[in-house]
Amino acid sequence: MRSQFAYRRGRSRPKSRFHRSLLVLLGAAAASVAAASWEATFGPPIAEAAKPVAMHFGLCHRGGGTNCVVDGDSFWIQGEKVRVADIDAPETHPPRCREEARLGNAATRRLQALLNEGPVTLATEGRDTDRYGRKLRVVMRDGRSLGDQLVDEGLARPWEGRRRPWC
Repeated sequence: MRSQFAYRRGRSRPKSRFHRSLLVLLGAAAASVAAASWEATFGPPIAEAAKPVAMHFGLCHRGGGTNCVVDGDSFWIQGEKVRVADIDAPETHPPRCREEARLGNAATRRLQALLNEGPVTLATEGRDTDRYGRKLRVVMRDGRSLGDQLVDEGLARPWEGRRRPWC
């Protein structure tokens, strides 16, 4: 009868229950040290950010990693990519028509301006991440969603569970 810990031939395996437990404990300790190191360097992960954060945001259109706006509904903060969860903004890369490009660029610049106006809170509603690994967050200032503000200004529409064409 094979053990529940089946290993391919040629690989070493823990010899006893004690060794397996020791490996689990060492792995948990390493993860704890890594998390503490991250928090000491960058602060708490954004999923746990309960207090407002204020930073300066540049533009990074295709990617980045450090406090920059990609488009009207996504940005990077503290090394993590965030998707504004409550809106759908026009695409900028690539836009499907001239009007989508115009609206997408305006939405991008406006999101950058809104993020640079002062502290925001990133709230989780529903899923933590999307299929691309982006953090799904509602971006709030003084109890109001910045996404709602973009919708009110005609630069985005409320998220309905899927993207729709802007052309």
